[in-house]
Amino acid sequence: MATRVLIADDHPLFRAALVQALGACLGDIEIVEARDLPETTALLERDETIDLILLDLHMPGSHGLAGLASIRCNHPAVAVVVVSANEDPRVIRRVLDHGAAGFIPKSSGLDDMTTALNAVLDCREWVPRHLERTVAELDSDDEDLVLAERIAALTPQQFRVLALVADGWLNKQIADELGIQERTVKAHMSEILHKLEVRNRTQAGIALRRLELVDPARRISD
Repeated sequence: MATRVLIADDHPLFRAALVQALGACLGDIEIVEARDLPETTALLERDETIDLILLDLHMPGSHGLAGLASIRCNHPAVAVVVVSANEDPRVIRRVLDHGAAGFIPKSSGLDDMTTALNAVLDCREWVPRHLERTVAELDSDDEDLVLAERIAALTPQQFRVLALVADGWLNKQIADELGIQERTVKAHMSEILHKLEVRNRTQAGIALRRLELVDPARRISD
C-alpha cells in the first residue's frame, strides 16, 4: 500500500522540491499538499489515510509549536516531521517534546532526507546526526509542555478561534470569518479560557504567542 504524505508548507517552490525528493526517497507514495494550518487540519479531518506530515512551523495559522501541538492532539496516529530552516538545538528540543517524530533541516540533502523519512516510518525518532548530542543534553521546558498540553486540548474550531483572538480579531469578525454565530464564538471563548486556565482573551492570546517561534527565513536584519 502506498504511503500517503501531506506536505504542509506555504512556499510552492519548496513544496515542489519536497515532492521531487519524496519520489526519490520513498518510491510508492501518494502526496497531498496544504499551504496553511486551516487547510492542513481540513485535509486531516476528511482523510484518515494520511501516514505522515512534513510540517513547516511558520506557515500561516500555525503559530509555531501551537499548530504542531494541535495536530498531535487531534490526529495522534499521524506521524509529524518538522521541516524547518531553524536549526537551533533548543527549537529542535521543543519540537520533539511537543510530539514531532523528527526534525529535518531545509538545507538537508537527499541522502539525509531519505534516512530521516525511513527512520520515522520505521517508528524511530530522527534529528540531524551533528545535532543529536546537543539536543539530547538539553532540558525540556516544563512550563512550555504544560501550555502545549492545554492548547492541544482545544478542538480544531477552538484553536481557530484562539488564533484569531491572538491576532486581535473581535467576536463578530471571528463569527463572520468562520461562518458561525457570535454566541457560538462566545461559547468557544468560555471553553478556551477554561482549558487554558486563563482569565480573559488577552491572556489567552499571550498564551498562544508563547509557543510562536522566530522564522529565520523572515527575520529582518538590524
